Amino acid sequence: MSTRKRSQFVVRELRAASELTSCLALDHAYATDYVWQVDMREEGEDMLVRFRTVRLPRTMQVAYPRDDHLLRRSWERRDCFLVAVMEEVILGYIHLRVDSSQTKGWVQDLVVGKPFRRRKIGSALLEQAIRWARMRSLAHLTLEMQTKNHPAICFAQKHGFVFCGFNDHYYMNRDIALFFGKNL
Repeated sequence: MSTRKRSQFVVRELRAASELTSCLALDHAYATDYVWQVDMREEGEDMLVRFRTVRLPRTMQVAYPRDDHLLRRSWERRDCFLVAVMEEVILGYIHLRVDSSQTKGWVQDLVVGKPFRRRKIGSALLEQAIRWARMRSLAHLTLEMQTKNHPAICFAQKHGFVFCGFNDHYYMNRDIALFFGKNL
């Protein structure tokens, strides 16, 4: 994949296990003032599911829901693993896997290290992952995130992704995952 410069950093494919170690060393935690609260109930034969944005009484610090072992396994599979690099320092990464039909991509991880956030690095990583997916004729891309990850929800919506589903107890810590999709 060709590189693309943006504000003095380059987005390129992950090249070595040592770079993966740098990805793992990034601060993956995030802070949020809002969560998507889910309300599920049965009414007769209907199942009603409602999400609403709720402001928290104070800022919540949230740990990343994946462990290092899963990230290493993702790298070994290597469908698409891109990094943002500036002067050999890893600023962030995106991991995208392709489904068995070879028509859909699934962004499992999109992380920018805490000191590098709010500099459009996440946008550049996502743009290059979309470019990678289009070059391989993928028809759809899905982003996954926790209901607590309001910054990621806003990011997904800003980039044209729309809510398309959820999975209860999806992560190892039993958090709910939200899915936002976009046709390519």
